[in-house]
Amino acid sequence: MEDERLSIYRASRTIKRRENSLYNALRSIYEDSIFVGEIALLWPELPLLANLRCGLWYSSQFQSNCYFKSTDGHTNNWSFNTSRLNLHVALLAGQRGGCIIVDSTRKGKRFPDSMSKTIPIWTCVLNRAIKNHQIRMHGAGIQVHGLDSNTYCRHTEDTGQGLPDWDCSLHLPLWVSETEKIAIEDRLEVWTKELESCGADITSLALSLKKPLRPLWISQKTVIWLNEVPECSSWDFTPIILISASSSSGNFQHRTTSEFSWNYIPGAGDDEESWARGLSPSLFWNHVYDFINSGPESCNQKVADIVEKDRVYRAQRGQNAPQISMKPSESSGRFSLFYAEEPKMGCDIPCVTSVASFGDNCKIFWLGSTNLAVGATCFAANVPNVDCILNCGTEALAISLENPETYLHVPIMNSKLDRFSLLRNIPTALNFAETNLRRGKKLLLCCNTGEDISICVSLAIITSLFTDEGLFDDGKSFSQTCITKFEMRKRLVFICKYAINARPSRGNLKQVFNFINGGSVDSFS
Repeated sequence: MEDERLSIYRASRTIKRRENSLYNALRSIYEDSIFVGEIALLWPELPLLANLRCGLWYSSQFQSNCYFKSTDGHTNNWSFNTSRLNLHVALLAGQRGGCIIVDSTRKGKRFPDSMSKTIPIWTCVLNRAIKNHQIRMHGAGIQVHGLDSNTYCRHTEDTGQGLPDWDCSLHLPLWVSETEKIAIEDRLEVWTKELESCGADITSLALSLKKPLRPLWISQKTVIWLNEVPECSSWDFTPIILISASSSSGNFQHRTTSEFSWNYIPGAGDDEESWARGLSPSLFWNHVYDFINSGPESCNQKVADIVEKDRVYRAQRGQNAPQISMKPSESSGRFSLFYAEEPKMGCDIPCVTSVASFGDNCKIFWLGSTNLAVGATCFAANVPNVDCILNCGTEALAISLENPETYLHVPIMNSKLDRFSLLRNIPTALNFAETNLRRGKKLLLCCNTGEDISICVSLAIITSLFTDEGLFDDGKSFSQTCITKFEMRKRLVFICKYAINARPSRGNLKQVFNFINGGSVDSFS
């Protein structure tokens, strides 16, 4: 029975890998881009913007981009982030009478949360801040842009509630529940004060926008009567038209053309590191017909050839052009992207040394000269030259050490089973590692597979306690450095250079990044 279940699982994984092929992704993006182009032609005067990063794939005609994160709109996690104000979007909309923003989603929804809630929250907070600015200017006797003083009613002066002709209400799509809307409205005043106190140029916004901002939603299921498309100037608001590029009719749709059969992937442009193989949106659009016409069998090679040709072109001109190689993952069939020109972190350290080998998939790896090793729990007891062991697996080790303080079991669950297990336990693991590394001891990090959780814990340790050169400094450089995604990526590449079986999951990497930055991020990619 167990063998049958395993066979069914493998078969389903094989089918899923075929459905998520590179050709399917590129073909799906191309088909969705046709819809985006058709909607953009309805309002040619409005600038077309891509919401990073997924939206960048769906057109070659973007005039700018923006960054509205879906996590800021997740239920019970609503926020207005002053580090992503996107004020250039509001200014551009004010200058051009509105704008169109493109994004997509893979989750079977018609719209990503960035469009359902993040952008509506953003427009409402900006409108409220502009109204407050107009009230202050009018109270100081300064002529307010676009406001006739005769329209300013006495009730407004007495109550300070704002201007009667400037809409500050929260506009959400119909599928957002009334309960959720009320919960968001309760936070608007706090977010408005945060915007006003962060140093944002509200004056320029007030001068640029003649009408309040308001979102509109368009998907592939939206019905539009072409003979009744309104002019933007006819609306009493500045439209922020939100286009969800992908179809939401199902996870996968089998489609056939005169030449090829392929499977449609909704939101195929998302998470490009897992499928694009070094291809960028601009490079895709420069060669789009080459890719589409190559067919499923030749697409991978066509992409590899063009990516390499572009790399050589940039390298010859002194531009950044790292060599890209694809490492297959035996467990998932997907590919991990590595750069041959690796960051200068521990670059003088010899190549990987496997101190204990128990088959191709069961090895213990030293991470350069950091005194850190990673591997599978089942082989940890037999590893020589190890002073202490940090066991992050779910099962305890039956070992006898002279000093019990040299062994610590911190059971950490996979992120799919416990979303915050790694995040909760990193401080304990870090304290144990710091104590022993400070004494010059050699530490082995192990987990059930030696490929995921132990890699993520070692990433947290190296980021927190080591310099860019891979030298232990007890966290001094960490306290003086702002760790960005690029810096984290650099250290992850360093670890994967030595731990060649490393396959850290995105969910666990996200928890490490959350711990390092003391905040919440959407993804580590």
